[in-house]
Amino acid sequence: MSILIDRNTRVITQGITGKTGQFHTRMCRDYANGRSCFVAGVHPKKAGEDFEGIPIFASVGDAKAATGATASVIYVPPAGAAGAIWEAVEADLELVICITEGIPVRDMIEVRDRMRKLRKQTVLVGPNCPGVITPGGAKVGIMPGHIHTPGPVGVVSRSGTLTYEVVGQLTGRGIGQTSCVGIGGDPVIGTNFVDVLGLFSADPATRAIMMIGEIGGTAEEEAATFIKAHVKKPVVAFICGQTAPPGRRMGHAGAIIAGGKGTAAEKMQALEAAGATLVRSPADMGATVARVLGR
Repeated sequence: MSILIDRNTRVITQGITGKTGQFHTRMCRDYANGRSCFVAGVHPKKAGEDFEGIPIFASVGDAKAATGATASVIYVPPAGAAGAIWEAVEADLELVICITEGIPVRDMIEVRDRMRKLRKQTVLVGPNCPGVITPGGAKVGIMPGHIHTPGPVGVVSRSGTLTYEVVGQLTGRGIGQTSCVGIGGDPVIGTNFVDVLGLFSADPATRAIMMIGEIGGTAEEEAATFIKAHVKKPVVAFICGQTAPPGRRMGHAGAIIAGGKGTAAEKMQALEAAGATLVRSPADMGATVARVLGR
């Protein structure tokens, strides 16, 4: 089992003619069942061409109609990325994963509000995220596929690099993953911790959940409330930025303590009160999950 994607997911790459889009489409296509998963690219001026055998269409709607694609991944530059998201949403794709970093916050507010007003059911992951991988099935994004292996742990994180770190630790201990989801570090994102925790909670193959949060915002506190009320599986949590000074952005655009809110201490206290097992150092993430699983 898995969440969001599997070996049967059919994916469109928006931004397939750019250097980044081509590199990561190639890497994803070469992972697991990727050759069957990546079925189309989009560029309004290059319809009829192809990228290494992957046909390019003028629009997401055309690509969906021709290939039956249900998902897209976006590598479009920041100025046009919100428009690319909306094009995929308008085409009623089931899943849109936006990798692009640096999208203006106002653009994302407008896209998210429009999705809510029109009650669009598309699941948006990101922006500014590494994507989603179901080990042994498919990867849609920029994570290194070789460190992942199938197994019982679901991983959800605001940090891309710490996702890779915990996966490396888990795989090194012989513990695989059902799916790994990077939700992104921007102030305005689509899918949040609560959404992913709900999916992992309902997935029978996921026996434990590793959650990586960071300073800024209230997403972790909201996740703690959800965990306490709804999640029966063990949750291991690590919060980045435990030594971050107030008022200074730490890496991600959303990782900033403002007005005394969004501190690591507040988030850790909420998660611990909800029954999550806290990790104080990133070096101990894999070992803590192993202990929780009785390994």
